[in-house]
Amino acid sequence: MTLKLSKLPKRTPVKVNIVLNPETHDAMIDYARIYEETYGSKESVEELIPFIIANFLDNDHAFKKVRKQSNKSH
Repeated sequence: MTLKLSKLPKRTPVKVNIVLNPETHDAMIDYARIYEETYGSKESVEELIPFIIANFLDNDHAFKKVRKQSNKSH
C-alpha cells in the first residue's frame, strides 16, 4: 500500500550553542525590533535565529547545488 503522504521527516530539534560577536548581537537585536514593527509580533532573538539560518541556507543557490551533487555521490 502506498500513501499520498510520505514518511514525516525527523522533527526532533537539535540544540546548538553559539557565540556572537557584539556587532552581530546588536544586529540581531535590531532585527528582532524591526520584525516586531513589521509584523506586530514580538519574537526573541533566540526564536528568530533558526528561521534566519534556514532562510539563508534555502536562498544560497551555490550551497544547494554543491550539496545536491555531494548527496548524489553518497
